[in-house]
Order: sequence, then C-alpha cells, then structure tokens
Amino acid sequence: MARQQEPVIWMRPEQAPVGRPAERSRAEITSAAVELADREGLEAVSMRRVASVLGTGAASLYRYVATRDDLLDLMTDSTASEYGLPAPTGDWQADLLAIARQARQIMHRHPWLPAMVMGRPALGPHGIDLLEHVLDVLADHPADPARKLEAFALLSGLTALFVQNEMAAADTSATRRSAYLRHVAAAGSHPRITALLTAPPPDRNPIDRFDAVLVRALTGVLG
Repeated sequence: MARQQEPVIWMRPEQAPVGRPAERSRAEITSAAVELADREGLEAVSMRRVASVLGTGAASLYRYVATRDDLLDLMTDSTASEYGLPAPTGDWQADLLAIARQARQIMHRHPWLPAMVMGRPALGPHGIDLLEHVLDVLADHPADPARKLEAFALLSGLTALFVQNEMAAADTSATRRSAYLRHVAAAGSHPRITALLTAPPPDRNPIDRFDAVLVRALTGVLG
C-alpha cells in the first residue's frame, strides 16, 4: 500500500497537540533560519543550528517543524511577505514589472532565495497572497487561467535566473571565465563568438534589460 503523503506544513497544526505549552512559534523559528541563511548561506541552516541561534535544543524545534524541508518551505514563503501589493492600475505590464522589480530586490536581500525558487518553489500563505495579486492584475486579460498561472511561474523563475546571473557575475570566478571567452574571441577560430564579444554593447542599463526581457517573455506566454 502506498504511503500517504503528509500535508504541507501550512495544513498542519502550529504545534504538536500534546506536550508542554508552546514556547516558540513557527514565525520565530523561520525568522531565525532566514537570518542564518542570509548571513552564512543555506547550507548552514539545520535544525541544530537554528535551535542554537534560539538558545534551545534541536529536539524542541521538532514540536513546531517536522523536517528541514518544512523549514525551507517556511523560509521561502516568508520572503513573499516583503512584497507591497497595491491595487492594480489597469496596466498589466506595468503592474507585473513592479512585482518583478520587487522580487529582484528581495532575492538580492536573500541570496539563497533564487536557488530555492528554481529548485523547490513553495506556495504558502504569503505566496498565495502574491498569486492572488497577480491574478487580480490579469483579471481583465483575455488569456485563459492556465496561461495566467504560467505567467506567475515565469515571473518568479525568470527573475530568479536573472538574479543568479547577476550574483555569478560578481563572483571572482566569473572574471576568469570571461577572460577565457575573450581569449577565444581573439583567436578568431569561433567567428560568431568573436562577433558577439566585439560588438558595441547596447546602450541600456541592467534594469532596462531586465524589464525588456521580462515583458517579452510575459507577452509571449499570455499571447
């Protein structure tokens, strides 16, 4: 008989129904885990480390969060509380760009977040609020519901990919990789790469490029 899957953490009680009265909350545990990940990276987040930050034992956290995966889901969803969600203006492109720009800022504040969005997206209460806002923005758009959901996923995923590229470009290893590309271009044995790297750069800043790529992608999905 197939094992029944556990419901997502937001469908489970805040604390185990038996035992001592609650001394912590999921929000407090999540906040400590987010601060730890922001400071030391996602690999530093374990139940033991988070418990240490909170000044308690790891066993006590399992009364609130069953697994590390649950904790990661809570962390990802908590970042969605940082969005401002104003009323739609009637210009769906402008409104979705405003959300994407916020997403970009949030992901830079939490460098571990893009990989989570790409690898194990979580949709909890804050994420649901964000999805509802996007659907509200697109309420009058003629695209069918499935395409609107695709647009929501694309907005998050494309922004995460863009931020990952920005962070990678700031890494010292990126300088070595670009030096090799310049070496290949100078050799002339790959003419298309040479043409690409010797062409004058476009006269626009990264924000303009981000906006342009996102608008093209969203327009393509929504039709």
